[in-house]
Amino acid sequence: MNIREQFLDFFVSKGHKLVASSALVPDDTTLMFTNAGMVQFKNIFTGDAPIPSTPRVTSSQTCLRAGGKHNDLDNVGYTARHHTLFEMLGNFSFADYFKEDAIAYAWEFITEPKYLGLPLDKLWVTIHHSDDEAYQLWQKHISKDRIVRFGDADNFWQMGDTGPCGPCSEIFYDQGAEDFNSPEDKMGGEGDRFLEIWNLVFMQYDRDASGNLNPLPKPSIDTGMGLERVVAIKEGKNNNYHSSLFMPFLEKIGELVGTPYDYKASNSASYRVIADHLRSCSFLLAQGVNFDKEGRGYVLRRIMRRAIRHGYLLGLRKPFMYQLVDTLVEVMGGQYDYLSSKAESIKTSMKLEEERFFDTIDAGIKLFTQELEKKSEIFDGVVAFKLYDTYGFPLDLTQDMLREKNIALDIESFESKMQAQKAQSKAAWKGTGDALAVGDFRVLKESFGVNEFVGYEQSSTQSKVLALLNESFEQVQSVTTKGWVLLDKTPFYAESGGQVGDTGLLNANIKVLDTKKFLDMNLSEFEGSLEVDIRVEAKVSSSRLQIQKHHSATHLLHSALREVLGEHIAQAGSLNDDKRLRFDFSHPQAMSSQEIEAVEAWVNNKITTNIACQTKVMSIADAKNSGATALFGEKYGDEVRVVSMGSDCVELCAGTHVSNISQIGLFMITKESGVSAGVRRVEAICGDSAIEEVRSIRDSLTQIKTELKNQNPIVGITKLKEQIKTLKGELQTALSSSKKELVATEINNIAMIVDEVENGDIKELIDDAKNRYPKVAIMLFQKKGDKVMIACGSKESPIKAGDWIKAIAPILGGGGGGRPDFAQAGGKDASKITEAIEKSKAYLLAVLEE
Repeated sequence: MNIREQFLDFFVSKGHKLVASSALVPDDTTLMFTNAGMVQFKNIFTGDAPIPSTPRVTSSQTCLRAGGKHNDLDNVGYTARHHTLFEMLGNFSFADYFKEDAIAYAWEFITEPKYLGLPLDKLWVTIHHSDDEAYQLWQKHISKDRIVRFGDADNFWQMGDTGPCGPCSEIFYDQGAEDFNSPEDKMGGEGDRFLEIWNLVFMQYDRDASGNLNPLPKPSIDTGMGLERVVAIKEGKNNNYHSSLFMPFLEKIGELVGTPYDYKASNSASYRVIADHLRSCSFLLAQGVNFDKEGRGYVLRRIMRRAIRHGYLLGLRKPFMYQLVDTLVEVMGGQYDYLSSKAESIKTSMKLEEERFFDTIDAGIKLFTQELEKKSEIFDGVVAFKLYDTYGFPLDLTQDMLREKNIALDIESFESKMQAQKAQSKAAWKGTGDALAVGDFRVLKESFGVNEFVGYEQSSTQSKVLALLNESFEQVQSVTTKGWVLLDKTPFYAESGGQVGDTGLLNANIKVLDTKKFLDMNLSEFEGSLEVDIRVEAKVSSSRLQIQKHHSATHLLHSALREVLGEHIAQAGSLNDDKRLRFDFSHPQAMSSQEIEAVEAWVNNKITTNIACQTKVMSIADAKNSGATALFGEKYGDEVRVVSMGSDCVELCAGTHVSNISQIGLFMITKESGVSAGVRRVEAICGDSAIEEVRSIRDSLTQIKTELKNQNPIVGITKLKEQIKTLKGELQTALSSSKKELVATEINNIAMIVDEVENGDIKELIDDAKNRYPKVAIMLFQKKGDKVMIACGSKESPIKAGDWIKAIAPILGGGGGGRPDFAQAGGKDASKITEAIEKSKAYLLAVLEE
């Protein structure tokens, strides 16, 4: 029984449009990850986006809760129902049907034998204590003694402190008193007997800044059902991990460990942690998130290292997570086909991360154990920081380990160390607001809608000024200095997809500084005076052509990387402006010089083919069927632009491009570097920038020929190196012949040498003395400008070189140290060399005559 498919088919039969799961990284600066099915529809609920033509949709959304406000990480593996990654089945109504239909649909799907067919005597319902309407509606389906009222904490949902909100109704499944009989196994308790399986949110209010609830004129529905819980119930399992969604992972882990999974075993939680974390790590990697020191990449690292540590507890001492990926593809690849195509890339990234952590985990566990042996009730936060900073143990991993021992952590001292190292180790990602949070964009969109972009066909047009915003993004009637303009139609491309926003002119005298997209509207930042309702000539800067060259070259570069390095290459970021391009991509290691040359040659060869750059508008389904490369997580509409530069370079792209790839001109890779673990970066230039670079290289080469006095620089440099080598030899001979003869004085059969030398390597002179005398104590001083170099050595004598130099160096205003047999220091006051020599001799006599 495929519950996911059955759920979606059921709601499609009820007139809902099937919508694909959106990316785990949301297009929302306030969220770290997509944590609920409604996230991709948030702008519709808030009114920032129009209600779609089909006002009811259904989806199966992958969600992740492992950071920020919604974080289930601590509970994963230790409870029957918590997961970092889970699938939320949902149906949504945007001002279409409301409570009556939402309740009826839910009850039909849950109870009808051809769907879930759950027994009626196992079902309970909760409602908000004030929701009499829901109470009456539910009585059409279930006995009123099975309808329980709760307060805001349990049955009221809100998106934020203000905005859409409303009561909710939850459907519970009674798993029975036979296995669940603690005091908390009751409706409203913390036990697992009564398992919430579906939450119906009735979005009927708008909460204002004063806290007042104002009825929405068009209320909506947002529901969410946990797939993992329902599958477990249908399969008769009291634990999600024992269902068919997880058992293949547990069995494979048992094979790697050498001991089959046993729920009753003391280490069974480690199996479950690994199974869960395999899913979340794989999905994040497949969707372009990479291991990093901060942000989402650091959350990924935390999850991964938590899994590795549990593997370590099971006795695994080498990478193992990557060996589970094929099992994941077997279980989930049918629904999420990108797991199959990204499998090898996922394995490579996982294995590298595992190797990194296995290099330090032994030493980290040893340090952790040593601290525990102190028998303190509070674990030292400084040690926790060392585990984090030196051994790669995320804080929550250390806390996890301490929780198992019932020991608290001195979090204040840990945070203190973190703050002290803030410049090197930034705090974990926090969502940042932007202009949308404070600007009047919603008002503009309600008044004017989305303006027309005509920049694909033309670089200038006559336009009307629909609206103006000042620098604080407040709507105004006129601007005299700097602000933002909304034109009815605009040729200016708004920054997106890696391509920078257009610049240009309005009426030949008003500078357009940038163009960005706000709620799908193209707004241009300008400098000058403008008024609402006037007409202007909008003209894009000539730099657009150079931007287009770099953008088209980026497409070719992407194809070249896949051709040379392999199909695992996936875009992780890009930048295209008029001077250069930057392309980030998933790859486990640095490119060799041969690979860089091959990629550069591939692009340049393609450019010489003189192929037209073709753009077609088609449905997203047709685009994907045509083989066009799409970026995971990128938002595409029902219709998309497909840009092709030959059959081996076809991508979905809304940017602007050259009309023929020959216009790109020379393509040059200027740098290849690492961005983070598993992500590389190529920087390149083309067009005018490449011409300028070639000119610069030619000028430099001419200068080099002039300086070398040779038309063949390689020959000239070779001769110069030979001359330098000869001169070095002659210099060394001269220095050796002018070496000062060091005179030793014997005390107690120990040669004592303290002297100043003008030239030569004083370390080498000390080594010579050690070879000449069986027992020696030597200190030499050498003047270097206003400063002094000091070095001393000791062989078979009671003198300790490090102590000796520490006693003498301060006389010269310096300091230093070293080993008992050799030490060196520097001094700032060369005028006191004579005094230092006398004090050094006195030090020797005092020690040697004892």
